[in-house]
Amino acid sequence: MRLKLLILLPVLALAACASPKPAPVPQPVPKPVAPVVSEAPKPTRPSGEWIDWPIEPGTWVYRADARGSIALFGIAGADATLTLRCDKGRSRIFLSVAGTGAGGSILIRTSSTMKSLPASQASATPAYYAAEIMPRDPILDAMAFSRGRFAVEVSGLRSMAIPNWAELGRVIEDCR
Repeated sequence: MRLKLLILLPVLALAACASPKPAPVPQPVPKPVAPVVSEAPKPTRPSGEWIDWPIEPGTWVYRADARGSIALFGIAGADATLTLRCDKGRSRIFLSVAGTGAGGSILIRTSSTMKSLPASQASATPAYYAAEIMPRDPILDAMAFSRGRFAVEVSGLRSMAIPNWAELGRVIEDCR
């Protein structure tokens, strides 16, 4: 028994010398940082002549429905950047540009002419700015036959060069 006590005594002495683990120090809770609100950059007009502007990315899609037909331009899977709709019941064509316009008009530039069309906010979600065009207005033919592109400019929105594919002409012809 003495031997056990002699062996146990140094072990107990060592155990008494060990210091207990310190309690974890609570970390300070970070204060929430208010998000920095920055104003969206103002849309800018591309530099140079409109015919040299880069073509807006996207493709045209043609659809027919009960109201008439529509050509939609933009990135697949996203809201259309620009639409041209034939409303057969009203015998009108509507050109719509995505966004909230501030100008009161849409300026169309083609290789042969340009025209400013009176426009207004057409919808809020998604936001489109639209102009109404008579089906026989020469600007429609100028858009369809412009040299590879036409330009669309709305005050407060980004100016764009849009390719003029066959879908555009098809909607125009549907309304005539």
